[in-house]
Amino acid sequence: VTGAGGSIGSEICRQIIRNQPLMLILFDLSEYSLYRIDQELDRYCSETNSKINTIPILGSVMDRLKVSSILKQFKVHTLFHAAAYKHVYMTETTPAAAVLNNILGTKNVVDVAIKNKVVHFVMVSTDKAVNPSNVMGASKRIAEMYLAKQAESCNTQLITTRFGNVLGSNGSVV
Repeated sequence: VTGAGGSIGSEICRQIIRNQPLMLILFDLSEYSLYRIDQELDRYCSETNSKINTIPILGSVMDRLKVSSILKQFKVHTLFHAAAYKHVYMTETTPAAAVLNNILGTKNVVDVAIKNKVVHFVMVSTDKAVNPSNVMGASKRIAEMYLAKQAESCNTQLITTRFGNVLGSNGSVV
């Protein structure tokens, strides 16, 4: 799970672990967020006597070589891509960061997932990608378009799911 320490990424991890995978790789740029979700999942495994191997890895989706080496080393079957800059205001004030992370970061992860024969790839997107009126929505829409184009000619099942405003998520107004 990329963005494993974020609001949506951490919830994806919580849902995955309840289904008893052999291994769950947590990938995030934020050291504290990664530590927090890793500790929570370790507690869950202790309390439920689960023998799930959780592997926290600190890194960025912009680091193509690192992402590729993780997919190759662990022979990843299913990848949930939740790493993104999602705050509209922040992406408006720093649009280059949004473009790099949300578009090029996604391109990196998609490309190396296909190359490393990941079977299933799920990208988390946003309702703001529909007729985008801001940098965040536009960057996610472009990432969706790239994913859709790659899906036409590869064996990896590439899908996108869109979320609206998520109650209680980091930075949520509600």
